[in-house]
Amino acid sequence: MLRSKDEIFMQAALDEAAKASAKKEVPVGAVVVCNDTIIARAHNLTETLKDPTAHAEMQAITAAANWLGGKYLNDCTIYVTLEPCAMCAAAIGWSHASRLVYGADDEKKGFTTITGQLLHPKTRVVKGVREKACSELILQFFKSRRLV
Repeated sequence: MLRSKDEIFMQAALDEAAKASAKKEVPVGAVVVCNDTIIARAHNLTETLKDPTAHAEMQAITAAANWLGGKYLNDCTIYVTLEPCAMCAAAIGWSHASRLVYGADDEKKGFTTITGQLLHPKTRVVKGVREKACSELILQFFKSRRLV
């Protein structure tokens, strides 16, 4: 079965989310892709760093900007397993990323629950890529936390 590029790169984000889960972090992963090459990989580190802004997207944007040598990700796609929150969506907007691809919706804290423009007007959004796998990872994490 052939998989789309979006599915392949979302799998890389899922791999990052698994790393977060292993660290007892909320399992969210992100990768930044430029010219079909992953230039940044990251996962949530809010507990590890004791930093509420250390979301996967923020870590990935910083790493990608450093790799590119500039603050704009004009020709890049950001893949993230969970719909970005307002903070991360605004950072993606400021980065001028060309595309945002995410897996699972976040009905409580996702940026689509906010009125107003957080993303750059030229950023194209694709949602629902590997949605089931992304959702299951988050659901299993919180389910296991409630049983402990």
